[in-house]
Amino acid sequence: MDLLRKKRVEDLLSQGADEGTGLRKRLGAVDLTGLGVGVVIGTGIFTLTGVEAKNHAGPAVVISFLIAGVVSLLAALCYAELASGVPTAGSAYSYAYVSIGELVAWIIGWDIVLEFALGAAVVARGWSGYLQNLFSLPTSIFGEDATVNVGAMAITVVLGVIAALGIRESARVTNALVVVKVAVCLFIIVAGAFFVKLSNWSPFVPGSAGPATSPKGAERTVAQAVFGLPPEAFGIGGILTAAAVVFFAYSGFEAVANMSEETRKPSRDLPLGLFGTLAIATALYIGVSAVVTGMVSYGELSEGSPLASAFDAVGASWAGTLISIAAVCGLTSVILVCIITMGRIGFAMARDGLLPKSVAAIHPRFGTPVRITAVVTVLVAALSGFVPLEALANLVSIGTLFAFLIVSAAIPILRRSEAGINRPFRVPWSPFIPILSVLACLYLMLNLTIATWLRFAVWLALGLVIYLGYGYRHARLSPNTRSADPEQAGLAAGRTHE
Repeated sequence: MDLLRKKRVEDLLSQGADEGTGLRKRLGAVDLTGLGVGVVIGTGIFTLTGVEAKNHAGPAVVISFLIAGVVSLLAALCYAELASGVPTAGSAYSYAYVSIGELVAWIIGWDIVLEFALGAAVVARGWSGYLQNLFSLPTSIFGEDATVNVGAMAITVVLGVIAALGIRESARVTNALVVVKVAVCLFIIVAGAFFVKLSNWSPFVPGSAGPATSPKGAERTVAQAVFGLPPEAFGIGGILTAAAVVFFAYSGFEAVANMSEETRKPSRDLPLGLFGTLAIATALYIGVSAVVTGMVSYGELSEGSPLASAFDAVGASWAGTLISIAAVCGLTSVILVCIITMGRIGFAMARDGLLPKSVAAIHPRFGTPVRITAVVTVLVAALSGFVPLEALANLVSIGTLFAFLIVSAAIPILRRSEAGINRPFRVPWSPFIPILSVLACLYLMLNLTIATWLRFAVWLALGLVIYLGYGYRHARLSPNTRSADPEQAGLAAGRTHE
């Protein structure tokens, strides 16, 4: 079995044009940045600031966000080179297919489906809870206490319809939501600055201490179990632990790279979209976390609603309504972009035959992969409506980091195997930057719990069963497929040496 058979870059780029299955090019740099900010700015800024400041880093959670942002930047450099040089749907999945091989590509595609499906479901449940609090809706169908979270399912279906109607329409909705939540985040920074007390930032890095309860068994991080490191709250160790957790706040920016096949000028607009997303997100994360920890002592922050509780503590309770509105807008855009991204990943995998090709059909009027979008919408609606996903949230982080690691490793591999392709953007100081990105992602992965790794392994094992049972035999590069299609046999002739 040739589990690492590869596609050639020229075949990948011509696939959509040759078969009439390409996506329509309708996006520019502003649209890409809006989609990126739309998926990144969400639960991280509204909850993780309080949780990690209170439990691990204190005011130095600002540094934790900065570290996570730098790791994301390293990965973004690699994404920018690949997305601008290989502008096709699938992002990390497609890059792995041409650089490492089919099995790894399947694993990455399966991993990204996990990342965005769980991310969208978790956020949909959060959206339902915020809406319930904002309008005092019945808790029997809205919020975490609902037996069936109808609110989460309803918003997922509505946004799935928008995603199916067209990428331009989705971008317009996302941009409008992004304007609202960025404006409210700027309001929090400016208004909150008037209530900052410098004494709340002292000490900026609280002294190192053991956690209130020491984790045991699978709740320990891999670094603690393998290297015998003691669990640590605050100090340098606490900052790094918080960085691994708040990395969740940056997950999703790679969705920009998934839109490369629908970008009018990918060589220019994709790098602008990626870097613009990270610049805006990092600035807002650092600004909000600095102001919130300056308004209230980090030990008094609410873990559930740190922003609203900070304004309550200084007598500005009226700001809570604005924050809730921003949260609803922010979470709405996250769900929408997650559904769009899963649709593009599924589209790319189905077009390659690893999933049934019928689901990759492009709607003649809307120009979107309607069938796969409907499938992922139903999946997310079911998860968000019936499954409490708190224990699975860390899977989003490990899935993102794993994809970043593979993309970073693909840069030096493709520089050697596909030296002739046009690269409008090149990662500086390669292979140093890609290797540094790989090591940084691996380090943050080691700071996640053993339980998270085990759940991740189970998901990948399930995906491997599906690949061996269906994908390997039906893939475009499969001997069975090539023998049935003379054209494919001809295209594959040049790949036998790989």
